Amino acid sequence: MTAKPVAARVHAALDRLAGHRPTLGIALSGGGDSTALMHLAHGWGRARLLAATVDHGLRPGSADEARQAGLAAAALGIPHETLRWTRQGGGNLMAAAREARLQLLAGWAGRHGLSAVLLGHTLDDQAETLLMRLNRGAGMDGLSAMAPMREAFGVTWLRPMLEIGRADLRHWLAARGLGWADDPSNENEDFERVRVRKAIAALDLPMRQLAQSAANLAMARDALCDFASRVAEGAQSRAGSLALPLDAFRAAPLEIRRRLLVAGLRFVGGSDYPPRRGPLLHALAVLEDGGRLTLEGVIAEPRDGFLWLVREPAAALRSPAAEGAEVIWDRRWQVACLRPGDQVRALGHEPLPGFDWRGAGLMRDEAAASPGIWAGDRLIAAPVLRPAPGYGAKPLRGVKEFRALLYTH
Repeated sequence: MTAKPVAARVHAALDRLAGHRPTLGIALSGGGDSTALMHLAHGWGRARLLAATVDHGLRPGSADEARQAGLAAAALGIPHETLRWTRQGGGNLMAAAREARLQLLAGWAGRHGLSAVLLGHTLDDQAETLLMRLNRGAGMDGLSAMAPMREAFGVTWLRPMLEIGRADLRHWLAARGLGWADDPSNENEDFERVRVRKAIAALDLPMRQLAQSAANLAMARDALCDFASRVAEGAQSRAGSLALPLDAFRAAPLEIRRRLLVAGLRFVGGSDYPPRRGPLLHALAVLEDGGRLTLEGVIAEPRDGFLWLVREPAAALRSPAAEGAEVIWDRRWQVACLRPGDQVRALGHEPLPGFDWRGAGLMRDEAAASPGIWAGDRLIAAPVLRPAPGYGAKPLRGVKEFRALLYTH
């Protein structure tokens, strides 16, 4: 592939994904993919660019590689920042590193008011991810191709190079005399992706066809999302809770019920990720029998013709207190007009006898999980249950946001 088609295809993808965005971040590792992305985005020239490198500190030389990435960005006039991660606890190292990378980049994007962050995933990453997830027994969502656009951690992530092969990007860089850093861990077979990459090469598997299979699965996934959205016609939301039409929910195939429940749990609980499959299937079995359960900090209960999903009061009580003139609390509520010293915490069950929560149209647990304004141990206001001068609270999400979650993976 010549240099021109690579630039033309990536610029066309940027036109589609980011054409209206004034500022973009670049996740810059210094490797070939992200280095090519930085130069291609710079050549596109339609947005102000900033770059950040996450230094996980997992091997010698990582700090110097981050510094070199910063110098490459500076040569293009792109402001650069190194984000350092300090690992805490055990568990899966690579999973923890991926999570930390996104969290650090999301925080950086928020501080700089970025419209979106560009990621350097390629066609090869699509193929490798498909095989890795097949090995784990993933379902339709896991096997589907990575989306060009994704919302997570309060950030829009864009992948404009998903149709470009890794080798094509390196040829593009080499044709311009542009260098990049090869991560030595890319040869370490302790990592699953490295083993999969080498297996693909050894078996001479066609990357483009593997990526096409992932794209075909993504088309089927989108059809299931559309079906789930239709089953959810008539859904309602109030005070951060969600109600799904019960008859339609029960009549839907298991996979559609699973999708609706996953989106509903994320809607109410604010999680970026779905629950594990085992607990989720158990929950669906309980609901099929008409039972009530709690999962992921959310109470699920069939009631009055709806499947109600309500924030668990105990989970709301565990949510950290928030302070400030206008805050987001429990990832569900926007609370305004706080005075110095005020805190937003869960109301809890204890103060409820002093309020007409039934008159407010809420269930007892909904009321207990709603925000209270506290000064120390003294309750000042419960704005969801009783209007209070100078205070206000509104849910961050409604039915529109729930429907969007049905399409978020």
